[in-house]
Amino acid sequence: LLKRVLFTRSWVKLWAKPVQMVKKLQFLLNKQRVDADVPPYTTILEYLRSQGWTGTKEGCASGDCGACTVIVKGDQAGCETVNACITPLGRIAGRQLITIEGLASRGGLHPAQQAMVECHGSQCGFCTPGFVMSLAALIENDVPAEREQVVQGISGNLCRCTGYRPIIDAGLVALESRRDKLVTPALGVAESLLKGYHRPADLDALHRDISDHPGARLIAGGTDLMLEVTQRYQDLPGFIDLSGVSELSRWTTDADQIEVGAAVTYTRIQNELCEWLDDSGKQLKSLLDRIGSPQIRHVGTIGGNLANGSPIADIPPVLMVMDGVVELGSPSGQRRLDVPAFYEGYRETALRSGEYISKVLIPRDAFSSFHRFYKSSKRIEDDISSVMGAFRFLGDGKEITSARIAYGGMAATPVRLHDLEQRVIGKLDADTIVEAVALVRELMQPISDVRASADYRTSMAAVMLERALREFAGEQLPTVMEVM
Repeated sequence: LLKRVLFTRSWVKLWAKPVQMVKKLQFLLNKQRVDADVPPYTTILEYLRSQGWTGTKEGCASGDCGACTVIVKGDQAGCETVNACITPLGRIAGRQLITIEGLASRGGLHPAQQAMVECHGSQCGFCTPGFVMSLAALIENDVPAEREQVVQGISGNLCRCTGYRPIIDAGLVALESRRDKLVTPALGVAESLLKGYHRPADLDALHRDISDHPGARLIAGGTDLMLEVTQRYQDLPGFIDLSGVSELSRWTTDADQIEVGAAVTYTRIQNELCEWLDDSGKQLKSLLDRIGSPQIRHVGTIGGNLANGSPIADIPPVLMVMDGVVELGSPSGQRRLDVPAFYEGYRETALRSGEYISKVLIPRDAFSSFHRFYKSSKRIEDDISSVMGAFRFLGDGKEITSARIAYGGMAATPVRLHDLEQRVIGKLDADTIVEAVALVRELMQPISDVRASADYRTSMAAVMLERALREFAGEQLPTVMEVM
């Protein structure tokens, strides 16, 4: 607590107002135009609370609890919730930021606020603003009044005293009592930026910024990078925001492959790509439901999940088994790597100075074959993996002709197990499964840490493989325990 009081930037940085800050950021704060003059690493939460907008709370400063949830409007995605504690203020240039103070209108409470009162959805009240903002976003986005929709909408918000039943009840009541949408005033807000915060609109502008600002950090969603600011108290001097680069923010398909730009968010992959894939996209959509929270998925990107080099990232094992390729760009040209070759060690990637991830490429027919993605974590939603398993098999259910097997959370990097793949090729029966599971235990030697022991990880990896093989077989094969 003393460390936060002494070193929190809202005390030390925001009130000091360095004299070199000459560019100002313009955006709408509820219904009024704001010109902000702050360091480029300032988060939305820090700015709000330093300016007296204290309804937005700080709980974890890492995007895990949702107490700081706010709504952002004005981009192509429409109305989205984000975690104010890890979202840089520069990301909302030219857009509207809505806080808990901006929901009520004409002297009356917003339906989400009124429902929380009527359904007794608040006790201590600390988490309440975040829940209300998440429920308000559901109303804004015309979500059906269904329990599953409410549960998914608040899955990034934690409550420690009220309990979730009355909050879910409040969500259902609020969605039944809709009202006119929140109004975005036409105040002529320009997309001006902070000094040190660059937001290129296309690849040419990105390449100029990379060349002109070699010390700036590349940022898209910032859900991992901003922890250096909020958890390690580092002052990052400059950012190049990739979220506005048009070429990186789209996905396309042709007869042979799917190309997904590095700045495409998880939410867009769920709502657009997975819907386009139809039944073939159900496995990916189900996995994405468990990556972070709605607030994280609204800004988190596929490129960021790769670039942070984490061994517990969920996307790399998926791309490994789907034969994905990573395209790296730079002012001097492009190059492509298979996903396993992109990782060179713990938190080490093949990215060179001046390079960035531009897109990932996946063979279109990869989603037509049998594939499964399993995630083990302590919580269902909004938690990082203890073990992530990805599997793809070709064959007729009785025989495997080709296999792809990859894991996350089991080594210093995400890994693809070629030896294990060769072992499962051929006739698929109970003995094959027993031998494959034994080989998993032989090949995998993970570490023990606060998330899981080495024994647990090894056992879970074996269980995931057995499950995938049995589902591929599509028949009642004996389990490993029954055979042994």
